[in-house]
Amino acid sequence: MKLGQFTLLVMSGFRRQIPKGTASATKMNFEASSALKATIILALVTCAAIVPFKTIAQEVTEQILLHPSANTWPGYHGDYSGRRHTSLTQITPQNVKNLGLAWAFQTNKTAIIKSSPLMVNGILYFTIPDNIWAVDARSGHEVWHYAYPPNKAPHIGHRGVGMYKGYLFFLSPDAHLISLNAKDGTVRWIKEVGDFNKGYWTTMAPLVVGNHVLIGTSGDFDNIPGYIRAIDPETGETQWQWNSTPPTGTPNQPTGGMTWMTGTYDPDLNLVFWGTGNPTPVLKGTTRPGDNLYTCTIVALNPDTGKLVWSFQVSPHDTHDWDAVETPVLVDGDFHGQPKKMLMQTSRNGYFFVLDRTNGKNLLTVPYGPLNWSLGVDKQGRPIPNPAKEPAPDGRLIAPDEAGMTNYRSPSFDTKNGLFIVDAHPSFSLYFAKPADGFYGWSGADYSVWGRGVIEAIDYQTGKLRWSHDLGEESGAGVLTTDSGLTFTGDSHGNFIALDSSDGKTLWHAGSGGQIASSPVSYELDSRQYVITSSGGILFAWALPE
Repeated sequence: MKLGQFTLLVMSGFRRQIPKGTASATKMNFEASSALKATIILALVTCAAIVPFKTIAQEVTEQILLHPSANTWPGYHGDYSGRRHTSLTQITPQNVKNLGLAWAFQTNKTAIIKSSPLMVNGILYFTIPDNIWAVDARSGHEVWHYAYPPNKAPHIGHRGVGMYKGYLFFLSPDAHLISLNAKDGTVRWIKEVGDFNKGYWTTMAPLVVGNHVLIGTSGDFDNIPGYIRAIDPETGETQWQWNSTPPTGTPNQPTGGMTWMTGTYDPDLNLVFWGTGNPTPVLKGTTRPGDNLYTCTIVALNPDTGKLVWSFQVSPHDTHDWDAVETPVLVDGDFHGQPKKMLMQTSRNGYFFVLDRTNGKNLLTVPYGPLNWSLGVDKQGRPIPNPAKEPAPDGRLIAPDEAGMTNYRSPSFDTKNGLFIVDAHPSFSLYFAKPADGFYGWSGADYSVWGRGVIEAIDYQTGKLRWSHDLGEESGAGVLTTDSGLTFTGDSHGNFIALDSSDGKTLWHAGSGGQIASSPVSYELDSRQYVITSSGGILFAWALPE
């Protein structure tokens, strides 16, 4: 951070500490002489070096999680629905051109930020692998930093933390769940939730429902079963576990089904909705005939018992690494004239699904980009795999590629325009089966041929595109929409962008200088709306001029 930026932050922090309306605030108002300003700044810098940043107890109640207010972002998706949509309207299509940088926080790490920050009581919590930061949401000042011990697990990225009361929950790469005190980052307990020596590792942000901390597993490299586990937030003990695939070695049955990403929750139905990953061996299916339940499947579980209530498989017998862990977005509204409690997903395999989330019945299945791997859709709304498009020694040209039509980045449901908005990736790839690889882990190869990044706005009634916006070769940014009619995201060139949600036109952009691989969040503090984005190892806060 440059000295000028630091000076502005210090002065703005000092200004907030003077009570509004007091004589000192009225007289000073930073209209003093340059010498006085310099003296104030020097004193503040000196004090900051001596006096630790004062922290307050951070609390998340069940009501906050159920009904988040505008001045909080208490879960990975903001609320339980997964819509990643904010009711805030201070930043509009008319004034977004004036959006400027409020502050920036540098992690000084090489890892790219992929997490979605939580914001509770004026404090932001965000992660990269092995690291958590608590940062003042108004100024960007660091409150505390926790570093997990070095470990040999894969460090491909990290999605964030969960919060219950005054406790944070963080999954380490080597499959341990760490509980921290939110006020100071001290450790309460550490529990192993997967055996790294068997191939388990973790990357997701936990989902807190009632007194359950719900977590899942990551990985493709080993033939082991995936699962969702509920943890007691006070003790760290396991409450229940739901396995997505049978034990390793079960004849003619798949392993895999990892549960990479954070699910969603309907408190009225008391159901948690989660997507599961692809089966293993990944690109060879001969040892696992049939549909391979419950891989590449959207499942509905009772959060109190872990009992499976219903399931819908989006990719039966997957042989292309197209997991179904993309966000299951919950929307209430009319569908073809009938009121429905819906679940929507833009799946990695290239299909857009709309389900009745009370029972898992399919309402709509349509492609949202080029695909050539299926023979159509069956009566249940499930794609029918084409055996001729399975990986082979001489290669098969497949659309989409292994990265999928979309991936981990979060979509958004724009409640104002009734649009499902997603960062999509139309693409083609060559898939190979390699006999030398046997029937273990990846078991083949994929070579991308062509791909393009595009923001797509999908009409959920028909599945047709209302508009699209080109992003360059590929983007990893998620999407945030607002009640005022804005869509925030990023492009493949490292630009943060704001689009008009009604037609996709660019209204504002700012270069970041790095790779954008996270999903935006927004909150309001002191009657000022902030939009939080990240690029590389830097967190950015944007706001209108004061």
